[in-house]
Amino acid sequence: MAKVKSGFVLWFTGLSGSGKTTLSKSVEERLKGMGIPHVQRLDGDIIRKELTKDLGFSKADRDENIRRVGFVAKLLSDNGIPTLCAFISPYKDVRNEVRQKCANFIEIFVKCPIEVLIERDPKGLYKKALNGEISNFTGIDDPYEEPENPEITVDTSVESVEESTEKIISYLAEKGLIIL
Repeated sequence: MAKVKSGFVLWFTGLSGSGKTTLSKSVEERLKGMGIPHVQRLDGDIIRKELTKDLGFSKADRDENIRRVGFVAKLLSDNGIPTLCAFISPYKDVRNEVRQKCANFIEIFVKCPIEVLIERDPKGLYKKALNGEISNFTGIDDPYEEPENPEITVDTSVESVEESTEKIISYLAEKGLIIL
């Protein structure tokens, strides 16, 4: 039975469709399966329907969205709860702002080439963005600033969900944040 030594924040960042939600769900299931009962997953699609439904997609609104999520993540992790945050979070400055506020912040770059994402396009968003039906779409006509020094990089174009999950669990164990 694994134990959590202290709370931590796993911050999954990457373009739409890269696998942030899928991977965060896999890590959540793995931690719970190891006997860690309290794991909280915060996901961009869900948070935007509830906590930040008043925000749009301007840079200021996107930054505020991430600040609010960062605040919630800090509260949870400060109380010993492993917190998994899956958000595009396209701008380095606000990701770094959240990093500074959260102890044990682990940035996970969910990397996937744009060509693969356009091909995958599970929600049809890239097609709409490329056809001009959606504006300010991250990676198409709005920037995504890749992390410069993430603690973990997974490449979902070549790694399976299981391989990426194992990479994250191993990192947590190596850093002593979970005790196996």
